[in-house]
Amino acid sequence: MSDLPPKIPVGRCPICGKQAVEQHRPFCSRRCALIDFGRWIGGNYRMPVAENDDEEETPAADDEEPD
Repeated sequence: MSDLPPKIPVGRCPICGKQAVEQHRPFCSRRCALIDFGRWIGGNYRMPVAENDDEEETPAADDEEPD
């Protein structure tokens, strides 16, 4: 048996679609990894949230301080 861990299959780069490489997985290059990082840090991947004003007015049971 080999002492090396089993290789995980490498798929396609989520940015450009080229074959990903192990060094930059799941991306094909450092460039694509930095593009993804820039999108992430810029907030492009945030999830939409429905604002609810009622939640701010009513304190939750966990927020109450004991007397």
